[in-house]
Amino acid sequence: MDLSSLSKQVAKSKKRIGRGHGSGRGGHTSTRGSKGQKARRSISLIFEGSKLKKSWVKRLPLLRGKGKFKSYRQGSYLIALDQLSVFKAGDEVTLASLKQKAVLPKSFGSSVPVKILSRGEVKVSLTVLLPCSKAAAEKIRKAGGKIAKENTK
Repeated sequence: MDLSSLSKQVAKSKKRIGRGHGSGRGGHTSTRGSKGQKARRSISLIFEGSKLKKSWVKRLPLLRGKGKFKSYRQGSYLIALDQLSVFKAGDEVTLASLKQKAVLPKSFGSSVPVKILSRGEVKVSLTVLLPCSKAAAEKIRKAGGKIAKENTK
């Protein structure tokens, strides 16, 4: 094995702070400074010396339970026009037909909104009963199809 034929390593490995002298950042204080509460343990946002005011943090709404870090709003399930190529001319595009043609998963809930976007082309005329973007609606009409729901945004 020739050492000159080895591939070069571009990325340096990350320094593992506080894992001994060989780690590159080890030993005495390990980047935490000397003494004090912050040097000894992790502290919460509302500790006494923090810049945040405790009264302000206490006034924020507090969510409890399993999904407290999830957002309230669920986004739309986006479908591109080229995914509608599984339909034949004159077919209706609905939630049920999308599930039947395996564009949507079978376990897809009806509470999540579905929207058709204009990526790709549509070759056949379809009747779309779902919300579409303006560009997608234009492409569907150009192919000879029609849109029943006029809530394009």
